[in-house]
Amino acid sequence: MPDFPLPDLGEGLEEAEVIAWHVKVGDRVTVDQVIVEVETAKAVVEVPVPYAGVVSALHAESGSTVSVGQPLITVTDAQAAGEEASGSVLIGYGTTAAPARARRGRRRAAPAPVPSVPPVPSDQPQRVAVSSPLVRKEARNAGLDLASLAGTGPAGVVSRRDVRQAIAESAARQDWTGATQTGERRIPLRGARRAMADKLSRSRREIPEATVWVDVDATGLVEARRALNAADPARPVSLLALLARFTILGLRRYPELNARIERDEILIPEGVNLGFAAQTDHGLVVPVVHDAHRLTTRDLSARLAQRSAAARERRLAPADLADGTFTVNNYGVFGVDGSAAIINHPEVAILGLGRVIDRPWVADGQLTVRKVAELTLAFDHRACDGGTAGGFLRYVADRIESPATALGDL
Repeated sequence: MPDFPLPDLGEGLEEAEVIAWHVKVGDRVTVDQVIVEVETAKAVVEVPVPYAGVVSALHAESGSTVSVGQPLITVTDAQAAGEEASGSVLIGYGTTAAPARARRGRRRAAPAPVPSVPPVPSDQPQRVAVSSPLVRKEARNAGLDLASLAGTGPAGVVSRRDVRQAIAESAARQDWTGATQTGERRIPLRGARRAMADKLSRSRREIPEATVWVDVDATGLVEARRALNAADPARPVSLLALLARFTILGLRRYPELNARIERDEILIPEGVNLGFAAQTDHGLVVPVVHDAHRLTTRDLSARLAQRSAAARERRLAPADLADGTFTVNNYGVFGVDGSAAIINHPEVAILGLGRVIDRPWVADGQLTVRKVAELTLAFDHRACDGGTAGGFLRYVADRIESPATALGDL
């Protein structure tokens, strides 16, 4: 009766929260069958089992946290997957003959076993129909009882829209003190929120950060985007994509800003893995477009849109959030002009664009109205000095003000 433990899901993650089981005690499973959905600090991950047999025990309940190496499931009459039987790839376990990777750091004490989840009796009432385990989790985090909600989906299924509507109605009942009829509300700082909180706290604690900014005439940028989208409406280009394109060009000239600091070394890669800040219902995440320097502007825009949608729907894999070398942030979508952004540790810089609005501007000695935005760069003073940071910022600003000048560097 082999136990299958929570595997190492990569990126140094040491634990995950069980979101939903896809099997129960007594079920027969096959090699590589997805048995459970867990949420790490990076993403929601479906975990397959490397054995075939009958499930005899589940070692964690939905909503509980499991450490890497702690048993997830026990399978009786199990047959282990052979090298050619399983195609699953999860770091830290699998079916290939490669040796297990040594874990870094101090060995942790083995956690106490969690009692097995008993099989559900056949006469037990049916659970609330919910379209997705993520909907259950969102309701649980909001303190909602799903049984009290009327589902609007097919066959009365409770959808994410139903949960969010209930959350909005609950918020509307709060008074100005934020108190509710049932008392204060507590939101656990865990998963993606905790990971981002840890990263931002470490950034503020370790990085000697400096900030430079400049107002830019973005009239040419807006016109360039309009022309590009008119030429090919089926493949639109976003302002963020144009900012990303000019950023990549700037990093080619100032590679010190496309870097990571590890211990006492500054590592400068050959290519650009461009991260971008994405606000979602479950917190701030920074998806990464790998090898962004190899993409055309339209392809870059499409990739940014795909990553944004995946972030909102919690479909990002851990690899989609890893290995960034520089981050951009369009905080103008929040209706603000500027921001003292926090560097995405262990990167060394982050570039932000504020809202684009009509402002008085002097052009060719004449006062006129132009589309103006604020461009802000926060940088790690260990990686470069103000001359490099200012040169990069001015380079990107010049391309925003005159997009045609970027053609010489493409």
